[in-house]
Amino acid sequence: MTIKNQNRNGRPKKSSAEKKGYKISLKMATEEYYSLKSKARLAGITLSEYVRSVIKKSEVKQRLSPEYAGYIRKLSGIGNNLNQIAKRANIEGYTNARTEYLYLADKIDTVINLIEDDSKNS
Repeated sequence: MTIKNQNRNGRPKKSSAEKKGYKISLKMATEEYYSLKSKARLAGITLSEYVRSVIKKSEVKQRLSPEYAGYIRKLSGIGNNLNQIAKRANIEGYTNARTEYLYLADKIDTVINLIEDDSKNS
């Protein structure tokens, strides 16, 4: 005669979606670690629970695409040219610099329109 002890009063088994099966290792500076630890303590939860809640609530911003980085470089170059025109306009007179200014203003409008078109298509 075999006696089986099947006590069913324990904690119910977790489903596979509820189980935490992944572990991550992270290196932190001392100041960062104690800051994280104190925030978890203030929240009244474990360090792991705190990190999980921060991950759930966080929002990651997309990096600039290569096209947008190119637009920024173009606008930066145009801004540099405008500064040079302003300096020359102060020295030589504003009437001589007007045509260059209008040309660069048109280029700025073109780049802004490219950015607007890209943002509408995304």
